[in-house]
Amino acid sequence: MIVVSAKDLTKAYGTDVILEKVSFHINQGDRVGIIGINGAGKTTLLRMLTGELPYEEGDCYISGDLRIGYLKQDAGFDSEKTVIEEAQAVFRHFPEMEKEMDQLLREASEHPEESDGILQRYERIHDRYDRMGGYSYQSELRGILTSMAFDEGMYDKKIASLSGGEKTRLALAMLLLEKPDILFLDEPTNHLDIGTLKWLEQYLRGYRGTIVLVSHDRYFLNETVTRIFEVENHRLKIYEGNYAFYAAERKVRRETELRTYEKQQKEIARQEEMIRRFKQRGTEKLAKRAASREKRLEHIQRLDRPDAEHGKMGLRFYQEFQSGRDVLLAEDLSKSFGYGSRRRELFHGASLDLKRGERVCIVGDNGTGKTTLLRMLLGEIEPGSGRIRIGHNVQFGYYDQGQQRLNDDLTVIEELQDAYHLYTDGELRNILGRFLFRGEQVFLPVGSLSGGEKARLALLKLMLSGANVLVLDEPTHHLDIESKEIFEEALLEFPGTSIIVSHDRYFLNRIPTRICELTPDGLVTYLGQYDYYVEKKQQLTAKEHLAGLASQGRNRGQEAGADQPLQEMSAAEQRQQKKAQEAAERRKKRAKEAAENEIAQLEEEIASLEKELSEPAVMTDAKRLQTLSDELSEKHRMLDEAYEKWVELQDEV
Repeated sequence: MIVVSAKDLTKAYGTDVILEKVSFHINQGDRVGIIGINGAGKTTLLRMLTGELPYEEGDCYISGDLRIGYLKQDAGFDSEKTVIEEAQAVFRHFPEMEKEMDQLLREASEHPEESDGILQRYERIHDRYDRMGGYSYQSELRGILTSMAFDEGMYDKKIASLSGGEKTRLALAMLLLEKPDILFLDEPTNHLDIGTLKWLEQYLRGYRGTIVLVSHDRYFLNETVTRIFEVENHRLKIYEGNYAFYAAERKVRRETELRTYEKQQKEIARQEEMIRRFKQRGTEKLAKRAASREKRLEHIQRLDRPDAEHGKMGLRFYQEFQSGRDVLLAEDLSKSFGYGSRRRELFHGASLDLKRGERVCIVGDNGTGKTTLLRMLLGEIEPGSGRIRIGHNVQFGYYDQGQQRLNDDLTVIEELQDAYHLYTDGELRNILGRFLFRGEQVFLPVGSLSGGEKARLALLKLMLSGANVLVLDEPTHHLDIESKEIFEEALLEFPGTSIIVSHDRYFLNRIPTRICELTPDGLVTYLGQYDYYVEKKQQLTAKEHLAGLASQGRNRGQEAGADQPLQEMSAAEQRQQKKAQEAAERRKKRAKEAAENEIAQLEEEIASLEKELSEPAVMTDAKRLQTLSDELSEKHRMLDEAYEKWVELQDEV
């Protein structure tokens, strides 16, 4: 059943077109991921679907009997309630039903003569209460709040005192508690750590309603959605699969579209050249052929050139000089905050030995102190205990996730001028252009930039620094998917060393040479990438469990093998088939070249004969004139045959 449909939706702000003639439908139970670069119109589309934003043209339909839930990108509350009061408001009908049932029981005991009718009313309310989950809503409420990182110690905290990230998590928790028929989620993974992300993925996979979400989290998209809507160049393209399917299919689709367009353009040019040459010959037979081909050319459905790729960020990290082999050694670091009864230890016993060329990614739950650890390694925060030794020729470059090191009062170009005096304005504008700051955008105040634009500016400053050790705190957080991939390639090519805090699991599956998990008891190292890290953690958990069973004499293990895939064609057969195809192509090419050479030769001979026929001496020699005329007629006949052969060869291409 179709629950959402759109036809020719168009949205513009003045002459700035955001979306143009967008059409699609969403079925009940679909899980749709909307992706695109920052500014493509993803949030605009979501707001139009939820009725928050009008549109200039087209139609949009949402089934009227369905309940809609909408999580905005930076959801917030203007509430004086506490966390638990706001969450309980979702289930306010249950306390009302409980109160009504208690009242009916009292009435039944006070008026026994009317108890039958009263108890029937009680049973009806009780059945509805049971069906709606009245006996489980308290545990469900606490479970979802806990999963969204709200422990019981935060229940009585005023909402006004929560951070922006905490407010967003609370808004998401309340949406999940309400269980609307259609969930519209705008960047739901913001402010979530890896553990919470995994829980949310599992929850959404089992969700019975329809889900439409905007996200730049490629791993999350892989795990949760079954359809991808890509917003690009004001249009929308649909891919029937998750992100991995989209990434592969998009590449194939783009290559196919461009190849098909170029092939058609080549064929049109070929036909036009043939028509020109037929007309130039002037014979009746070739003139008919030219007219026939012109008619066919008029009826060709001409393809539009595939949309050009929009500008891409040009990022390349370099180091001014190489560091020593031993970059950094940290031993038994600890950090605590507060005093007395309010003292809270973040971690202790954290040690790290960093070598040149390594890419170390630090993971861990929110609040474990990952950013604090980075700033400690940079020398900005003193450790509570332990020591840090910096290696020879080490030059740090730091990217902070809040871009607090950018001056909001400066313009974009002034921000660079302030840091890099040796560059001319022209050089800086060229560099800014590589980071998609073009024209008048370079004069925008830094404070007016979006999160993604600030992230690009911070990465640009980091690139220009020439640092040989990059210290990065959530560097992909504000980047769109395309910018993430460019940034990842730049990191992989960087010859220096990197220490990175990240929750981006797709990123963690590409970049690190090792992963370090920060726990209250220090750093635990895993020599691999994210999937290996997860597998190893599961193995360690399983080993602990098995060790417990072994102590009771119940330790068992089992291993399974995987079948080898079968190949449809042997390597020898594939080589033989390839050789046959190549030989056929060579034969066609040689025949075509021979036909073209023959035509050129005949046209030269005809031109020579016509020139000779026009000479005065020939015009007065009847015998010579007849011989040349016969020879010219024969050459024209041979030329017509050569053209016939050439046409056949062209049609085979």
